[in-house]
Amino acid sequence: MIRKGILSAFVIGSCFLFIFQLMSLQLFNSEYSALSQNNAVEKRPIYPNRGLIYDRNGVLIVANQPVYDLMVVPENIQPFDTIEMIEELSISKEEFLLKLKKAKRFSYKLPSLIIRQISGENRASFQEKIWKYPGFYFQKKLARDYVLPIASNLLGYTSEVLPREINKENDYALGEMIGRQGIEKTYENSLRGKKGTTLYQKDRFNRIIGPYKEGAFDTKPKSSENLTLTIDALLQQYGESLLKNKRGGIVAIEPSTGEVLALVTAPSYDPNSLIGRKRSKNFSVLVNDTIAKPLFDRGLQAEYSPGSPFKTLNALIGLQEKVITPETRFRCNEGHYYTKNAFMKCHCSYGSKNDLIKGIYNSCNTYFAKTYLGLINNAVTPAEGVNRWREHLEKFGLGNYLGYDLPIGKKGFIPNSNYYDRWYQKGRWGGTTIISNAIGQGEVLTTPIQMANFTAAIANRGYFIKPHFKKSFSQKEKDSLFTKNYTLIEPQHFETVIEGMYQVVERGTAKIARIKGIEVSGKTGTVENFVRLNNEKTQLSDHSIFIAFAPKDDPKIAITVFVENGYWGGRWAAPIASLMIEKYLTGTVKRKWLENKMLEGSLMDEYDKPLSGKPFTINE
Repeated sequence: MIRKGILSAFVIGSCFLFIFQLMSLQLFNSEYSALSQNNAVEKRPIYPNRGLIYDRNGVLIVANQPVYDLMVVPENIQPFDTIEMIEELSISKEEFLLKLKKAKRFSYKLPSLIIRQISGENRASFQEKIWKYPGFYFQKKLARDYVLPIASNLLGYTSEVLPREINKENDYALGEMIGRQGIEKTYENSLRGKKGTTLYQKDRFNRIIGPYKEGAFDTKPKSSENLTLTIDALLQQYGESLLKNKRGGIVAIEPSTGEVLALVTAPSYDPNSLIGRKRSKNFSVLVNDTIAKPLFDRGLQAEYSPGSPFKTLNALIGLQEKVITPETRFRCNEGHYYTKNAFMKCHCSYGSKNDLIKGIYNSCNTYFAKTYLGLINNAVTPAEGVNRWREHLEKFGLGNYLGYDLPIGKKGFIPNSNYYDRWYQKGRWGGTTIISNAIGQGEVLTTPIQMANFTAAIANRGYFIKPHFKKSFSQKEKDSLFTKNYTLIEPQHFETVIEGMYQVVERGTAKIARIKGIEVSGKTGTVENFVRLNNEKTQLSDHSIFIAFAPKDDPKIAITVFVENGYWGGRWAAPIASLMIEKYLTGTVKRKWLENKMLEGSLMDEYDKPLSGKPFTINE
C-alpha cells in the first residue's frame, strides 16, 4: 500500500509539474508567445508620407515619390531563372548572389533586403513576372522628389539609418530613411511621422495566406507634418543661376523678421542625384571633391576676412565711443607704414580730406585707420580698447554662432586682448600693431550669414532678429526667437553710416548697383586672399564682396554676396546683389544687359589655375 501510494503521488505530482510548465510557457511567458507569433505572423511596416516642404509663398519644393525595395524570405524560394531576374532589375549576377547569400545567413524565415529603391516604372514591368519568383516581394517606400532642384545645401538629404542610430526609443529599423544635414535633419521628427504596421497570417510552410485576424491588430501610420520655409524659391533659384561657374555665397535676410530669403552656395549639386540606386556613387563624388567642395555651405561655414564692409561697424563704434563725429575729417596720405612691414595703401587722392560720409563712399583706408587707432589707443590701455571694440562687435552677432535652425556653421573670430598678449606678448602691442582690423583685413573672420545679419542690424538702426529658415512657429517658439537683439550703438549714429552707404551706390564704388526707383545702401569690399604655399605667404586673386539693404528707409531685404577670386567688389558681388534686390522687390529685372553679363560670366579660368584646382562633375 505504501509503495502504491508513493507511486500514485509521484504520477500526480509529475502531472501537476507538466501542467504548471505548460501554463507558464503558454500563458505567462511572453517571450515564447512572441516567438510563436513570429513564426505564424509576419509584420510589415507602413510608412507615412514624409512631410512636404514649401517656400514662403506656398511653392512646393520637396515632395515624395514611390520607390520599392525588393525583399526576400529565403525559406519560400523555389528554383527560378536568375538570368532573367538580374536583367529585369539591372543588377550584376555577382551582387545579386552575394545579397541572397547574406539574406540566408541572416534568417531563412525573416525578410531581407535584396535591391533598394527600385523606381515605380521598373517595378511595374517586373511585377507582372514576380509570380515566377516565390519568396520575393516588393516593399513600398517613399523617396524624396525635389520638384525644384534648388537649395540642396539648405534642405539637406535623406539616407538609410545606420545600425548605431537604432534603439528602442526612436523606432527606426534597418533600411529606413533619416534626415541628414539641413532642414531634413533639424526637423526630422516632424517630417518623419510615425510608421504603422500590417500583420499577415502565414501557414506551416511559412507562406502568407492573408491578413492576420482580418487586420484587427494593424496600426495606421501617424501623418507627418508639412513644413513651410522662409526661403523665396524663385529668389533662391535666381541666385543659384547668378553664381553659376563661380564659387561663393549669397545670403539674403528680411531685416524686420530675421527670415532668411535665400541661402545660396556655389558650387552646389542637384539634390535628386542623391536619390535612387546611384546615390552612393554620386555621394562619393561629392565628398571626394576637396577643391570645389560642393557639400561645403559657403554661406554658413566659410570664414572670410570681411574687408571694407567692416568699416561700417568701425564707424558706428567710433561714433558711439566719441572717437569721431559725423563731421570729423582726416587728411588722406595715400598710404602709410603704421608699424614695421605694415603698409596700408589708400586710394583717395593725396591731401584730400574726408568726413565720415565721404570716408565711407570713397572707402578711405586712412579715415578708418585713424578711427581705429583712436578706439584702441585712446582707451586706458590698448587691451581695454580692444576688449571694448570686441564687445561692440559681439552685439552685432559676430564671433559666435547666431543660433539659426540648421545644424552646421562656424563662429567666425573676433580677437580680444588675450589673443594679442599671446601673439605679441603682453604690453608689446598697440593700435598700430593690429591696424589691419581697421579695414577688415586683420584677424577678424566672419561668415556670409553673419555679414548679412549685421547688415540687417544696420538696416534696423540697431537691432537684429535671429536668422531662421522655418516660417511658422508656436507662440512659445516665437517668444524666444523673435526677441530683438540690440547693439550697443545709439540709434542716431546709424543715420550717418546709412547715408554713407547710400552714397556708395549713388556716387561711390558701387554705382553699378543702382536700381531705378529703389534707394539702395551698400558697401563694396575687395578682400585680399592669401594662402601658405611651401611655407611662404602667397597672394592669390582678391575676393569680391558686397553688403546692401533696400529700400533705404523701409528695408525689406538685407544681402551679402561673396565671390571667391572675384577681383574687386564692384566687378561681381555688387552687380549680383543689386539684381537679387531688384528681383525680390519688383518681381522682375529690367537691366537685362547686366543680368546677361552676370549669368554668362564665368570665373572657371581663374579656378583652373594650378593653385585653384578643377571643378567637380557628376556623371548620371
